[in-house]
Amino acid sequence: MRFLGVIIALFWCAVNWSQEYRVIETFHLEDTSHRLFVSTDELIEERWDILAQPNFWREVMNLPPDSCIINIAATREILGKDSFVEWKKQTEEEKSLYKDSVRKAYSLADSVMIYVTSGKNHFYNVEKVVPSISRAIEIFQQYNTDPWYAQAILLIESPGKIAYSSVGAYGPFQLMKSVARDHGLTVNSKVDERKDFDKSAMGASSLLRKTCIPEARRILDAHDLSYNETDIWFRLFVLHIYHAGAGNVSGLMKSMDPKCGGQELITAMWQNEWGGFKNASQNYSQVALASLLRLHELIYRDCDAMFECTSEETLNEQP
Repeated sequence: MRFLGVIIALFWCAVNWSQEYRVIETFHLEDTSHRLFVSTDELIEERWDILAQPNFWREVMNLPPDSCIINIAATREILGKDSFVEWKKQTEEEKSLYKDSVRKAYSLADSVMIYVTSGKNHFYNVEKVVPSISRAIEIFQQYNTDPWYAQAILLIESPGKIAYSSVGAYGPFQLMKSVARDHGLTVNSKVDERKDFDKSAMGASSLLRKTCIPEARRILDAHDLSYNETDIWFRLFVLHIYHAGAGNVSGLMKSMDPKCGGQELITAMWQNEWGGFKNASQNYSQVALASLLRLHELIYRDCDAMFECTSEETLNEQP
């Protein structure tokens, strides 16, 4: 069964009237339906796809929850796979001895932290998210917010379903109650608009446009780092603010005192902690990259033809 149609249209759109991004429109020739995506080509062009961390998470996304990956925490280098069911049966002492045996087998120092990460193909299912991406892109465009974030966040947060996080975030864009209220949503004992897809997308776009992106500019400017707001690394930086908060990201940056931006900055953030910016925050942009790379595969998997047009052209009139 074909996932997408056989024709893909590429066109350019404006972000805040000054920046531009590429939008892909895919067509099902059989039923004339279509879907929108923000182009993921830059991931390949800039070689984000060869980094160990996103490739580690791609493995996690493909693995069932009864299996696990033995990996080096700092680099996400995969050392092997095992049964997560059997791992959980062990005592803490047995688990410690197992990790010691792994370090010895790979000639690793005793200080090297070993993680055992269970598979999560029951949670991360890009195919289930795909139908909602088009609508999210349209809403973000309506509110003049870069729709790349709509696509990335949907792939990370509660993919294909609505669920509460351990800290109370809820809905397809995982908004906290106070944040949702601050950005125009009604959340009380009777109504929780975070579960409404359109309103959740509106709230997320407002949060990004009014808080996350301006805070990213402020933090990077404070360190005299140059950036383009449609660069992948800038967008990943913004995602870290969306997840961990500007205060934690700002504190991390002060502790790191980076001299340049780009991919080097993002990978350095994966190796450092500060305040509330810990393992889950480090993982956030890694998971985003892994999900977007999977989406990239799906977009082009069944593509037999491609053409480019501008956003002003009528796509339905293309041959």
